[in-house]
Order: sequence, then C-alpha cells, then structure tokens
Amino acid sequence: MSGKTFYAGRRQVETPSGTISYVEHGSGPVALFVHGVLLNSYLWRHQLAELGNLRHCIAVDLLAHGDTEIAADQDVSVTANAHMLAQFLDALHIDQVDLVGNDSGGGICQIFAALYPERIRSLALTNCDAHDNWPPEAFKPFVEMVAAGGLPQTLQAMLADKTIYRSPQALGPAYERPEAVTDDTIDTYLQPHLRNAQRTRDIERFVNAFDHRHTVGIEDRLRLLQAPTLIVWGTDDIYFDVQWSHWLQQTIPGTRKRVEFKEARIFFPEERPEEFNRELKAHWTNVSA
Repeated sequence: MSGKTFYAGRRQVETPSGTISYVEHGSGPVALFVHGVLLNSYLWRHQLAELGNLRHCIAVDLLAHGDTEIAADQDVSVTANAHMLAQFLDALHIDQVDLVGNDSGGGICQIFAALYPERIRSLALTNCDAHDNWPPEAFKPFVEMVAAGGLPQTLQAMLADKTIYRSPQALGPAYERPEAVTDDTIDTYLQPHLRNAQRTRDIERFVNAFDHRHTVGIEDRLRLLQAPTLIVWGTDDIYFDVQWSHWLQQTIPGTRKRVEFKEARIFFPEERPEEFNRELKAHWTNVSA
C-alpha cells in the first residue's frame, strides 16, 4: 500500500494540543497505534489493513509528525504527546483502547499508561525507549546532529538520495532489510518534516526534548499497571537491547507474555507484519476472553 493510498482516508480532529491527523480502519473495540520519531502513522499500514476484523484500528500522527498541525509554541515533548493521546481520545469520545507502541512511541505509550491507566484495556510494546535508555546510546549521534542544527540538510539529503536513508549511517540499522525499504515509504515518512520551516523546527524540538526523566519519572506508576500487557521484541536491535524487554516484563505487573523475534530490528511491525499481527490477535483474543 502506497503512502498516498494509505492517507487517502486521513481524518483530523481538533484537540487542545492541535489538529491531530489519524487513519482508521475496521470495527469493534478501539486499538490505538503510536509510531516513533521521524515516522508517522504509515508505520502501521499492515496492522490497520489486516486487523480491522478484530478491532477499530486507529493510527495517529504524533505532535511534530505526519499531517498533525500544531502551533509554533506547542509543547512537543514525549509527556506532552502522552497528554495529547488522552485529548485525542476525548475528542473522539473513546473511553478505553488497546494501546500499541513502537520506538519513542512505545515510550509515550508507557507514559500514557502510567498517567491514564483507566483508559488502557490492554498494552502491547515493541522495541522502544524505556526508563533511562532515552535516547539510546546508538541514537545519540543523531540527537547531537539535530542539536547542532544539521537536521534540515540531513532530511534533504535523505530525500534526494534514498540510499543515504538506507545506509548504516542513517536509518539502515533500524531495518532487517534496509534495501527493501521503498522510495515511497521514505518520502511518506520524511516529506512532512520539510513542508515548511515550522514543521522542521517542530521535529527539531521533538528530538531536542528527548530526556529519560520522562520515563524514569513514571516508573513507580508503571509498577502498578495491571492492564494485560504483551511485549514483543526484535533481538537484533542496536538501539533497544533485548534486556529492555526483560526490564519491562519485570516492571509491569500486568505483563502476560514476552516474545522475541529472532534477528528482527526495531521496525519489524512493517517488515514482519504477519508474525506481529498473529501475536496481537492472540493477545486481544485473550483480553476479550
């Protein structure tokens, strides 16, 4: 599915944090999918396409990402994004969700679950920031580059030459098969960040706000979370070592299952959708039962 096809059904809703863009498919209890840094709701295209018979699947564009529109002074920190998710659900009159997160979106999901536990029907976390591993060591050079003002040129270079995006120096390590990432996928993820100067500043502010105090600060509440939780982890991830899946399992008392995808990397929801969707289906079925 191309980015254009995916976003043909794009919707928007007004919240106190901005005009939030999202894509939805299916019917039933709501499942909310949260992407990570630099990407957008397109990450979850295979989940929306294949899981709509079980859930009303909604993939949201975070603050500073995708087609979500915000004011120039809007807080875009990860905690602000967690509060935005609550506002988003309020605007759509949704009480509870099956929450699914990846990368920094998984960290945002942990914050949301800690602050709004009553709104979580179930939780599913894939490779993501946790506790004091934010930003992860392997991602710090990118954070430093952004802080030095190099992001506009880097984004432009990756869009002009897609091999840069797929390279070991850029997003290549996030994929098991970076050579298979299409030009359309790269355009869909990166072009929104260069639509105008403010959008570029917004993603800069998002990255510059990375600070593990956001996740360390909610650890005590996370240790009280009883929501049925699934943890699915790719074992070949340079950003989020498999030890963090064990930490989450030991920290969240509601954890029912932890699964390892051998040799998978951080963006396996789009590279191994059949395996991941099978785990989500089983998790949701057990929750419903």
